[in-house]
Amino acid sequence: MRVFLSAGEPSGDHHAALLCRSIKDHCPEAVCVGLGGPKMENAGCDLIADMTQLAVMWFFRVLAKVHCFVDLARRAERSFLDERPDVCVLVDFPGFHWWLAWRAKRHGIPVVFYCPPQIWAWASWRIHKMRRLIDYVLSALPFEHDWFVSHGMSSTYVGHPFFDVRHAPEKKYKTTEEKPLVLLLPGSRGQEIEANLKSLLLAAKKVEQKIPHAKFIVAALHQRHAKDINELMRGFPVEGYPDQLVIEAGKTSEIIPQATAAVCVSGSVSLELLAARVPTVMVFSLSGLAYVVQSWVRHCRSFTLVNLLAMSDPIGPLNPVFWPPRQPPSPDPKMLYPEYLTVADPSSALADHVVEWLTNPDSYEETVAALETLASKVAQPGSASRAAKVILDIAANGLSPSNDDKIISVQHAEQAA
Repeated sequence: MRVFLSAGEPSGDHHAALLCRSIKDHCPEAVCVGLGGPKMENAGCDLIADMTQLAVMWFFRVLAKVHCFVDLARRAERSFLDERPDVCVLVDFPGFHWWLAWRAKRHGIPVVFYCPPQIWAWASWRIHKMRRLIDYVLSALPFEHDWFVSHGMSSTYVGHPFFDVRHAPEKKYKTTEEKPLVLLLPGSRGQEIEANLKSLLLAAKKVEQKIPHAKFIVAALHQRHAKDINELMRGFPVEGYPDQLVIEAGKTSEIIPQATAAVCVSGSVSLELLAARVPTVMVFSLSGLAYVVQSWVRHCRSFTLVNLLAMSDPIGPLNPVFWPPRQPPSPDPKMLYPEYLTVADPSSALADHVVEWLTNPDSYEETVAALETLASKVAQPGSASRAAKVILDIAANGLSPSNDDKIISVQHAEQAA
């Protein structure tokens, strides 16, 4: 049995690596090949190329690297022809994966999307393309499973792979007498770091002014990002960031359970923070034009996955604007993680939330208790194992009617196991 896996970002590399291991656990003779990163390779996937170096956002940045993506798509298609896989599994990274799905489909290879693109949030019109190119969806979030099914896709809700290896520490309630650790998470892409690092450091400095004994860690995804962060910090005045600040590369998952609170650029890392029950304020800084554009295409009520998971109706109508607000908008008090999608400097608002948590034990414990309640409902491990079973079933039996009609929940999957 041969499974083609493709992941284009560091988080996708992580998810695909867990999936590769689970596939081999359930079917030791299975061969995994594909496009991805070092974690996939360490998990036993034979890589055609490392695609995680090309993780980019926004149209013009993608356009600058389009020749690289075209070459990768051709190499993947050559692999389809030389050693035909029984199934092609795509992990997030939709722009490139539409091309890859089209190539797999034209050679009659079943296409499965694991951790599918969030078109329910940003690009609902793409459901037509998805129905045409994707045979089966392995949904990571319960509300996205419901959305895909309601739009005619075959889906199984398997849960999110971030919950497979993340566990809350035994001790979570910190006292104000201890040295609190504030974790700064500037994002997993270079342009996210460039857009948000200054706000994070300014917020940290304002926290330090009120809580001098606080410690701060900037968590970089890898050494390349740590180098970029150091270079960006050289352009800031020394008084613009805290005295007790260090940069750690490649240790985010180890540091998160130790954090008292966090300031985080939006992303799936918010699920890791939920699993560790870390009170967090979310931020995403963008240009005025980008702010206006996103308001015309965003269908979800929050840009933070944790907040969406806590909502009974996470997908809502558009709220278009013609001009970005001059001040950061006030966050919805019902959101578990206060969030700021903003053009203006949000550092004071970010700092206020962290200071409140670090100086008010009741507020801190109330937030942690709310995170505990949500995590007990959604942070269920076993996503990769459940996904592997469906993928191996499709690889062995094809897309039979019984497979097309298979729509199961996490609880049902666990019972079947």
